[in-house]
Amino acid sequence: MNSLLSGGGNAQSLIIMLVLLVVMYFMLIRPQTKKDKEDKQMRNNLQVGDEIMTVGGIYGKIVRIREDRITIASGAEKTKLEITKTAIANKVTDTKAGKVVEDDKKSSSAASPKSIKKLGQKSEDTKEEAPAQETPAQVEAPAEPETQPEPVATEE
Repeated sequence: MNSLLSGGGNAQSLIIMLVLLVVMYFMLIRPQTKKDKEDKQMRNNLQVGDEIMTVGGIYGKIVRIREDRITIASGAEKTKLEITKTAIANKVTDTKAGKVVEDDKKSSSAASPKSIKKLGQKSEDTKEEAPAQETPAQVEAPAEPETQPEPVATEE
């Protein structure tokens, strides 16, 4: 009778392991492969004249497309860079408000117009603090003069 109960426990642990593997597949592996497929489709649909951003943060306009490499013009002097297609992070378009990424708009880490502040502008919740005054413990005491050890007399 004991052997029947122990056999059932092995079946339960096997089922639990299979359920965990299925859950991990749908939570980790499947979304990543879906994103990889979307990225590959975006890179294959690029055309000359499209503006892109590389994974290193360089913005540029596509000048020439080859099988696995793309030449982009970047900066005011239109410096030409040759990069691989896999170095392209996303495609960018110009709008009145500035550059907007065409990638999925689902990310919550993007800054909203309300959260963007001009340089030097203080937020409402930030208060000006008066400079702290030095306490006696912070003020350094003058260093004492170094004393040299007295020479030891040796008998010769």
